[in-house]
Amino acid sequence: MTHRLDAYAGEWLDRTALLRFTFEGREYQGYSGDTISSALAAAGVPYVARSFKYHRPRGILSFANHDSNTLFQVDGVPNVRGDVTLLRNGMRVSAINTFGGLWRDKARALDRFARLLPVGFYYKAFHSKALFPRWERMFRALTGLGEVTLGAGREATPKRYGFCDVLVIGGGPSGLSAAVAAAQAGAQVALADESMRLEGNGSPTALVRAVRDSACITLFPATVAAGYYADHWVALAQQTHLTKMRAKAVVFATGVIEQPAVFRNNDLPGVMLASGAARLAARHSVAPGRRAVMVAANLDAYVTCLELHARGVPVVAIVELRPAPENDAAVSGCAALGIPILRAHAPYEAVRGPDGNVAGLWIAPVNSAGRPDASALRRIECDAILMSVGWAAALQLYLQAGGSTRFSEELQQFVPQESPPGIFAAGRVNGVYDLESRLADGRRAGSQAAAHAGFGTPSGAAVARSTRCPSHRFPIFDHPLAKNFVDFDEDLQVKDLENAAQEGFDSSELLKRYSTVGMGPSQGKHSNMNALRILARFRGVDLAQLGLTTARPMYHPVPMKLLAGRSFYPERRTPIDAQHGALGAVWMPAGNWRRPEYYAASGESRAQSIDAEVHAVRSSVGLIDVGTLGKIEIYGPDAGELLDRVYAGRFSDLKVGMTRYGLMLDESGVIVDDGVIARLGEEFYYFTTTTGGSATVFRELLRLNALWGLDCTLVNVTGHRAAFNFAGPLSRRILQQLTDVDLRDEAFPYLAVRSGQVAGAAARLMRVGFVGELGYEIHVAAGRGPEVWRALHTAGLPQGLRPFGVEAQRVLRLEKGHFIVGQDTDGLTDPHEANAMWAVAMKKSFFIGQRSLRILQARGPRQKLVGIELAATAPLPKECHLIIEKGAIAGRVTSVTHSRTLNKSIGLAMLSPELAQVGRDIQIRVDSGDLLAAKVAPAPLMSICAGAMMVTPNSATPIKIFCANRFSFIFSLLEVADCS
Repeated sequence: MTHRLDAYAGEWLDRTALLRFTFEGREYQGYSGDTISSALAAAGVPYVARSFKYHRPRGILSFANHDSNTLFQVDGVPNVRGDVTLLRNGMRVSAINTFGGLWRDKARALDRFARLLPVGFYYKAFHSKALFPRWERMFRALTGLGEVTLGAGREATPKRYGFCDVLVIGGGPSGLSAAVAAAQAGAQVALADESMRLEGNGSPTALVRAVRDSACITLFPATVAAGYYADHWVALAQQTHLTKMRAKAVVFATGVIEQPAVFRNNDLPGVMLASGAARLAARHSVAPGRRAVMVAANLDAYVTCLELHARGVPVVAIVELRPAPENDAAVSGCAALGIPILRAHAPYEAVRGPDGNVAGLWIAPVNSAGRPDASALRRIECDAILMSVGWAAALQLYLQAGGSTRFSEELQQFVPQESPPGIFAAGRVNGVYDLESRLADGRRAGSQAAAHAGFGTPSGAAVARSTRCPSHRFPIFDHPLAKNFVDFDEDLQVKDLENAAQEGFDSSELLKRYSTVGMGPSQGKHSNMNALRILARFRGVDLAQLGLTTARPMYHPVPMKLLAGRSFYPERRTPIDAQHGALGAVWMPAGNWRRPEYYAASGESRAQSIDAEVHAVRSSVGLIDVGTLGKIEIYGPDAGELLDRVYAGRFSDLKVGMTRYGLMLDESGVIVDDGVIARLGEEFYYFTTTTGGSATVFRELLRLNALWGLDCTLVNVTGHRAAFNFAGPLSRRILQQLTDVDLRDEAFPYLAVRSGQVAGAAARLMRVGFVGELGYEIHVAAGRGPEVWRALHTAGLPQGLRPFGVEAQRVLRLEKGHFIVGQDTDGLTDPHEANAMWAVAMKKSFFIGQRSLRILQARGPRQKLVGIELAATAPLPKECHLIIEKGAIAGRVTSVTHSRTLNKSIGLAMLSPELAQVGRDIQIRVDSGDLLAAKVAPAPLMSICAGAMMVTPNSATPIKIFCANRFSFIFSLLEVADCS
């Protein structure tokens, strides 16, 4: 049983600071410097967890944050990693994944039914539609680890940004050596390591001191390099924050991860990796047991035996898998201590004691094929089994960086083969194991990384890889009763992987997905290599032919709090914000702006206020703040050319003083933004974007302008200008009192833009709108916005003006059938599906998305955006409610509202093309599961509105156009004018 050792000078504990905590409701104590795992081990707790699938008792395995055996619920926080989380006074710790507590877990009965739960059983059973919901609820209840506590306190985890010349990941001898070499060349170095201290990692004391004393090295202790991203961007996860580190070069000195031997009951509490036992003893003065057996297949096992003996931990036997160990001083030292070395023997079965811990180990001699001889078993009494049989290179981050590997038969590990520019590997991850060689390899990598970053010249020759093999070729031993675990996270046995391969999942990637090997919290750190060995044996091929599975971030599980967005939200306000508040605005978010949802009036409900605002726009006049729209100016000889390339329509031929609707697509032909483009001069355009898209559009246009080398300049004036839409049948008469611009149709036709004065302020007026009524968009300097708003509001009040908010605008635009990008469209919607091909000039030589759009047109639409209507008495469906046809999903509602003007519910929906026919009956499934009857309606849904006018396109006959707005008007012209 684990227990606390006497104090010694090198331990990481402060024994004067006693810490009390509870585990599973029982009180324990530890010292400052203990982790949760070491404190429980020191207290002799027999086991600390239950396994994921069979709920078998589990104890410490790696003591390196590399497995799920030591995940805990701590003070309401789930899945806290006990190996690396420091103990705090008053901590409340409990096991996870239990039903009734750790000691009396009701789910432990599952271990008896293991035969009925083979790998992939959930793919083959429970297919009954009637019973599936019950099975689903049961399995959801059984699976998962920690429990999310909704009442847990919120922790602020700000993001930090770091920059360095050279980032070194790994604080072992090669990592420290690389950091010093790069710093000596003049580079600014960041050194990140998972350990809390640099001491105790095998590095010479002088090297540790040199790192600490260097002014050019910034240390990141207790830091996990969680993921590598493009351009040497590495996520460094610490307990309280995430640092986004950008480096010019990266050195991966990530070392190796010890691998377990696979034999029956190798998961019992008391079976531990030798490196974990060494760390427990050296750092926290905890013995892994009172009688330990070492399962050995490399020199590290003998070194660990000597270290444990020096700390007072007796090793009663060394079970050597090989015919003979190396001829080394460590081996001789163990023999001199009288430790029996049982050559060519293997562990066959760990014996479970009455407390659930290890009570002994059955061993057997191995034959020339490496198989144990079960007829010659021998039992060794012990309470701890330590395993040192091999290592796996920690190549995950290196692979994420684009490095390639090959399998070394000599070392029995994958080693780097070809590295991208600025990426370097050093130390044991590079196949270099001897201390002096690791130091030299670190100096080489650090020097090369500094030179890549522009400091000095690279020095040091390539260091030869080790000649001794640190890993056994096949430390996996079959047993007729199985329970020889390969993946401790997922409770996967040897037979599970063999069965998966037998069923055809016989590549490394397929085996991973079918069996879930390597998909637990450890991400295969202790299981992937042994799984590959089993697969290679099954297929009769070499490991080199299989290859590693794809390495993806995160390298370690990272708390969601570190990945979460910021807990504060910058809120933008228009220049008219104070006026909105005085008028009773009820606020809503719109992107990062706040906008009035509606204006509350005394004695009116929310619905009544919105209806009154809609009625004011339809009958007299309304005023809305549209200052949140993106506003961009573009100047230069190539301004029209740039707009032609980035928008689907044509703008180089737009007349000065006119506007045109613009639709922006991405390379795949999908709609991403829209707006109105106004031409104010031969080389001067002014255009708007969606509220949420202004920054993205501006940034993309800057990039494209630089890429194409066009002669024009862009200016983002979104925050510099206030903007209003003044709309309604009386808008012209009222506005004419405040402006010097001639608003008559002959002087100011629809889609025109004029400059002038409004209420004494310089303004740009565009005769466009979004509500289906005669209207004017008025743009003024932000500082003049409040006074212009007040003037418009004051002038309109005698005529029944009401300011209107986003909800009223939403009703008005749906009455006209206008779509909103991002709401009525999605990440796959193209103009053909949105009935917006009228805004696309396919005859242009080029625009972004044109090629894809041709392909999409030839393929035909997968869906169509149509108007829908429901009876006034029908319940109002929600946006994204599904449309069902013959029991299958045939579309979804994208927008819906009730129109008092039309006395019915109206909306827009995406439908399969065969249903998108005016007059077609459809059914909408609501939350209760009921189906609502609806009908496909023509858009615009409101056929007559104020502001009728005469249009004469080219030489065509004058046409009387109703519904004076930017979409319906252009759509009506399609019959008489070619938009391209």
